[in-house]
Amino acid sequence: MKTRVLKPEEHYIVDEPFYQPIAEEIRVFETAYKQQLPVLLKGPTGCGKTRFMEHMAWRLKRPLITVSCHDDLTASDLVGRFLITSGETIWVDGPLASAVRHGAICYLDEIVEARKDTTVVIHPLADDRRILPMEKVGELLEATPEFCLAISYNPGYQSVMKDLKQSTRQRFVALEFDYPNAELETEIVIKETQIDADTARQLVKFAHMTRDLKGNGLDEGASTRLLVHAAKLMHDDIDPVVACQTAIAQAITDDHDMLVAMKELSSSLF
Repeated sequence: MKTRVLKPEEHYIVDEPFYQPIAEEIRVFETAYKQQLPVLLKGPTGCGKTRFMEHMAWRLKRPLITVSCHDDLTASDLVGRFLITSGETIWVDGPLASAVRHGAICYLDEIVEARKDTTVVIHPLADDRRILPMEKVGELLEATPEFCLAISYNPGYQSVMKDLKQSTRQRFVALEFDYPNAELETEIVIKETQIDADTARQLVKFAHMTRDLKGNGLDEGASTRLLVHAAKLMHDDIDPVVACQTAIAQAITDDHDMLVAMKELSSSLF
């Protein structure tokens, strides 16, 4: 039997990803990493959780392996499975096993989207044992000191069916993320898109208007990510109202009345 494993050099982040800290999240994550503690990131969609993980991987000089969790994600998808290739049986490490084996950072994005029987596979890695049982190959994989487990979820989408079990969440150091204040968010939009400051400020103002509508017609307001999308369109001479409608309004709702209302909001600003 042959084993196919990850090439860790493919997962290093060479160039520094721009990330503007909001509080003590960088220091807390670095300390948790040093103490070999797993980390939970929680916050709304598009507020910078994934960018933060990329920045920390670059900062700590470790490979980053990201898994986008979903309903069909199985334990084998994370740990690994046997494949038959050219008449040979090959064991292929999954992303979690690869990260453990090579001392990478494994980031499980939107962990609550995964099935409960899949989630429990991370429990032995998220406590003092720091091991990954690989029953199919009879191996008990011990994490190196460099390995780090991080998970994320959006509390705004919690439900009885999609909640993070206490037996899982109480293994983690938790970092709460939110959208930056207006001044900082304006700086981020300018840095990411090179758009002029006045336009960036108006975009952020528009975002705050949509966030005020959360629970009153909108499930979610405009994320920082969507502001960057709109600013990039504007930077290449797309009309601001059109950019707001296509990159923001249409992305967060299909309700006709809300779309009309947001078009009026953007028209009043631009």
